Amino acid sequence: RMVRPAIFADEAPGVGMRYMQINDTKLAVINLQGRAFMQDIDDPFKKADALIKEAQKETPYIFVDFHAETTSEKNAMGWYLDGRASAVVGTHTHIQTSDNRILPQGTGYITDVGMTGFYDGILGINRDEVIYRFISSLPQRHVVPDEGR
Repeated sequence: RMVRPAIFADEAPGVGMRYMQINDTKLAVINLQGRAFMQDIDDPFKKADALIKEAQKETPYIFVDFHAETTSEKNAMGWYLDGRASAVVGTHTHIQTSDNRILPQGTGYITDVGMTGFYDGILGINRDEVIYRFISSLPQRHVVPDEGR
């Protein structure tokens, strides 16, 4: 039932697209991953084309979660899919952007919906390690706290 980036190998747990039934409405949920400052992967724009073409055979309601590092790549994906996806939502370990809008062809868009993670940390991890890394320029382990908000 897990949705993960569609670019990942078929052997990876989860799937890149899943259909959900909500009352009488079928929704396609697609997860893609960007390339800028991320691992070297196949072209998410081409993958989006293929998955949306497949999803449109089943439903007009298509939600795209685009997990990417840069706002420019997320923006490009939003504009690229305008009119073909119901919504394009950027995700990563970032602070929420306030640019939610409806694009000219009807696609709902926001560059980044914000982090899901430890609220009192940085990037969803203990803040002390991140601060120390900035001060010392030394690499630090990313530690997710066991408790907190």
